[in-house]
Amino acid sequence: MSIEPINLRDIEDHAANIYEAIVVCSKKGRLINAENKIEYNALLSTIPEAANEDESEELENPAQLKISLEFEKREKPHMQALKEFLEGKIEYKYKEQ
Repeated sequence: MSIEPINLRDIEDHAANIYEAIVVCSKKGRLINAENKIEYNALLSTIPEAANEDESEELENPAQLKISLEFEKREKPHMQALKEFLEGKIEYKYKEQ
């Protein structure tokens, strides 16, 4: 997986300052990560557990492995959040005092 640099000027065009944009993206990234975790756990709960005679030996469950690999291939939550921010899909506002 290659690393792509992000032009900070693009971020500044969508926010009053760069720090504000970082806070917005980090909160959205955490939200995306929480949603992914809920989805992952829901999918894992549908997989029947294999009966282990010897609990010290861990057997790989192919269905669980398939789900794990699918989630690993997804774009990382912080990159999804940043992309949504740059596309203008995230709306934010300050809390009223």
